[in-house]
Amino acid sequence: MALLEIKNLHARIEDDGREILRGLDLTIDPGQVHAIMGPNGSGKSTLAYILAGKDGYEVTDGQVLFDGEDLLALEPEERAQKGVFLAFQYPVEIPGVAGMTFLKTAINAHRRARGEGDLSTPDFMRRVRDASDRLQMTQDMLRRPINTGFSGGEKKRNEILQMTLLEPKLAILDETDSGLDIDALRIVSNGVNALRSPERSMLVITHYQRLLEHIVPDFVHVMSAGRVVRSGGKELALELEATGYADYESDAA
Repeated sequence: MALLEIKNLHARIEDDGREILRGLDLTIDPGQVHAIMGPNGSGKSTLAYILAGKDGYEVTDGQVLFDGEDLLALEPEERAQKGVFLAFQYPVEIPGVAGMTFLKTAINAHRRARGEGDLSTPDFMRRVRDASDRLQMTQDMLRRPINTGFSGGEKKRNEILQMTLLEPKLAILDETDSGLDIDALRIVSNGVNALRSPERSMLVITHYQRLLEHIVPDFVHVMSAGRVVRSGGKELALELEATGYADYESDAA
């Protein structure tokens, strides 16, 4: 059974009624990594937000099944507890909320939703230490309020740290390479690749082939005008890098 099945998804922005997704279809099986590429305004980030349950969007038609369940009927926190994780393109700063407090609260909330007991403090600290070491995050970064004073690369590493500790079934990476230099891209990509497993799927949204040199996808899809217009293997990303999105932008127009 597919982990994620999107059928004829239509969605618009609530404030102005502008339709962004126009009949999108996509199926992701367990363990697969799918990449979505496409020109600006094609609906890539909108898809990510709708899957995570972000406010401000209205689904007008179609269906989204996650593990056979109607994902659109769930509240955002329920989706997270079921195993959906979104790494934002621009992670927000949350002054006054310590990173370690947030991580422990989130992990234990997920464990309780699964009927499990809270992690003990030693077990929690061990997991954080192991994951943060792989992502080259210092103890000072962990003690700070969430993302406060972080560079772009540090914010992205913090997102991958959260993903590592929450162990989602579906990780959605919305332009995780945005704003990263070569070293930060390598560190973040290594953190993502360490989470690849037969049970975990990933949806990687990006403009550029360079991220997919590090996180090699099983499938690549091109989005234009709110739907998937072409699909292929990893070689499709190389083709797009060479030719650009001009053909798809004209289709959208």
